Amino acid sequence: MPKFHLQFKNSLPDYQPYLPFPSNSNLLVPGGLFIDPCFPSSLLDLVSPFKGSPPSKNTACVSRRQKRESVAVKDLFFLSVSLSSDGLVSEHKECHLQNELNKKNKGAAAQVKQKVRVTRRGAVNTTKHLWAGAIAAMVSRTFVAPLERLKLEYIVRGEQRNIFELVKKIALTQGLLGFWKGNLINVLRTAPFKAVNFYAYDTYRKQLLRLSGNEETTNSERFIAGAAAGITATVLCLPLDTIRTKLVAPGGEALGGVIGAFRHMIQTEGFFSLYRGLVPSIVSMAPSAAVFYSVYDMLKSAYLHSPEGRKRIQNMRQMGQDLNALDQLELGPMRTLLYGAIAGACAEVATYPFEVVRRQLQLQVQASKMGALATGLKIVEQGGIPALYAGLIPSLLQVLPSASISYFVYEFMKIVFKVN
Repeated sequence: MPKFHLQFKNSLPDYQPYLPFPSNSNLLVPGGLFIDPCFPSSLLDLVSPFKGSPPSKNTACVSRRQKRESVAVKDLFFLSVSLSSDGLVSEHKECHLQNELNKKNKGAAAQVKQKVRVTRRGAVNTTKHLWAGAIAAMVSRTFVAPLERLKLEYIVRGEQRNIFELVKKIALTQGLLGFWKGNLINVLRTAPFKAVNFYAYDTYRKQLLRLSGNEETTNSERFIAGAAAGITATVLCLPLDTIRTKLVAPGGEALGGVIGAFRHMIQTEGFFSLYRGLVPSIVSMAPSAAVFYSVYDMLKSAYLHSPEGRKRIQNMRQMGQDLNALDQLELGPMRTLLYGAIAGACAEVATYPFEVVRRQLQLQVQASKMGALATGLKIVEQGGIPALYAGLIPSLLQVLPSASISYFVYEFMKIVFKVN
């Protein structure tokens, strides 16, 4: 008949427990059962081999005051039951519970750290991406501020002089700094607008590419991504543009700057006056951004797939880290400037009438407020179709260098900041 050996074992004591039954057999088939520390001590006493041993806090049950969830691994008990017979011998194997739990905890901690690192890298990359677009807007807008001022004179004030007479008038009445009037608020408006615009376009384009599963973005995907980016940037940045337009309008000097104009509009016309012209702004910016980004990307893609473009990319890969930031531009400096100018000109011509209507809507007061369609019809009645293109020439003169510089600086800063 085989004999039972009951062995009640705790992970802490280092002594050999007393065996109540003799064991002179050679076959030990180990088996085990984990007992919770709060298991009734009366039941444990029935099988405990330590009745004759001095009481120990680790050989009985854990204190009832301890919560089940807070019991450490070292306080868990192991009840070992062995069957003995003749002929073979096998050693007892202890359960290494502590090691297993440590491995699991280390694995979970490693996963959490990995997620934190990925999230942190993503946040840093997004910040760099936004800064690249913002710096591009600051540089380009400051460079073309005089042309922007001339465009606003034609649109907002209805200037009838030719461009040379207008330049002379501004220089005589306001001095050289008059050409940069409103440039600060223009930069404050354009920097976040362009930052959001560039980042949103790249993000939407990558998402559409991932969803489609194509190797390269299609023209329709570029157009959709550009339109979505234009809408996103317009909704977020329109209030600053409305305040800027108010400042350069007749009587804007008396409002006391950006803060004064903001307070005046909120107090007299309400908060939503800051979003006056939102619909025509979206109607204007959605196709404008769609044309701008899609034209640039199409020109860029066509060049990179040409023999000259492939050769340039191959040379860049061979040079590796020896290239400076300018040489790392995929299109090269001159071609980046040229393609940016072409994309900007196409977008401006396609959407300029919406820009004229939007500016007029922003200048309306609450008492004589009209809708976008009525405003457009009124402009045509007063000046004909050419009135919808009033200021297009100075606008193009401003857009060509602005678009080329902004795209050049944006691509350059992405390389400098190492944007992924």
